[in-house]
Amino acid sequence: MSSDGVMELICSKRVIPVASFAELDTVIPVAEALEAGGLPVLEVTFRTPVAAAAVRALAADGRMLVGAGTIVRPDQVDQALDAGARFIVSPGFSSQVVERCQALGLPVLPGVATATDVMAALDHGIDLLKLFPAEASGGLDLLRALRGPFPDVRFVPTGGVNSENAAEYLRQPSVAAIGGSWMVAPELLAARDLDAITRLTAEAIRIAQGVK
Repeated sequence: MSSDGVMELICSKRVIPVASFAELDTVIPVAEALEAGGLPVLEVTFRTPVAAAAVRALAADGRMLVGAGTIVRPDQVDQALDAGARFIVSPGFSSQVVERCQALGLPVLPGVATATDVMAALDHGIDLLKLFPAEASGGLDLLRALRGPFPDVRFVPTGGVNSENAAEYLRQPSVAAIGGSWMVAPELLAARDLDAITRLTAEAIRIAQGVK
């Protein structure tokens, strides 16, 4: 599958869950809970000691399209690919990270927060971008402002996006999908509350499907 095809698949449900795993034995049960709720994709943040092992476990399991998030250095791209990540997400725009992904043929969703960031991404041939931190950077007002000079760029707002504001973000013409951790929040993972994860995931899907 091409990089564009992978990114379209990632965005097909319009919701991308973002999880930070502290314990490896929660990974597969959480994947099962997400799948039961209707989401077959998961971004695993590279912020914990078990992150690479979590990606490896999910890739071996096969039920999730798994990506690695919070990638800030080129060597992390290599680690993520070795673990089986199918896509890379970065909190900001790093030409080194992006170019490493492109050299490896690995789809990348770099983070942007300004028009300058967007132009840097376009210079690298990327027009599907993570808007981060969405709420702190200007949220809906920023999205509307960026649409003028960049009408063909699509965004995945992440950071401060939750069940309460998800629909409003998804209504924006430039939004391809949203990213969020509310359905896999750290407290839910720590409590191993799989029922809540499935319920919140299903609710997120309903919100996305209900947006016109």
